[in-house]
Amino acid sequence: MAGKFEMYTDKAGKYRYRLKAGNGEIIAVGEAYNSKASCEAGIDSVKRNAPTAQIKEVPEMKHKSQH
Repeated sequence: MAGKFEMYTDKAGKYRYRLKAGNGEIIAVGEAYNSKASCEAGIDSVKRNAPTAQIKEVPEMKHKSQH
């Protein structure tokens, strides 16, 4: 089964998407968009750019502890 994009609105009323693999696992999530059209454009951008995107290893980010 092929992967799929799911578009939804979050609790704040923003549009978001997630990309799910064929087995249903979430493999990518998008940012919050103010409009459905902007969210759809974000999905289209991922579709266009992913096949040629480079893989770059970056150092692990260290999170500041909140005390």
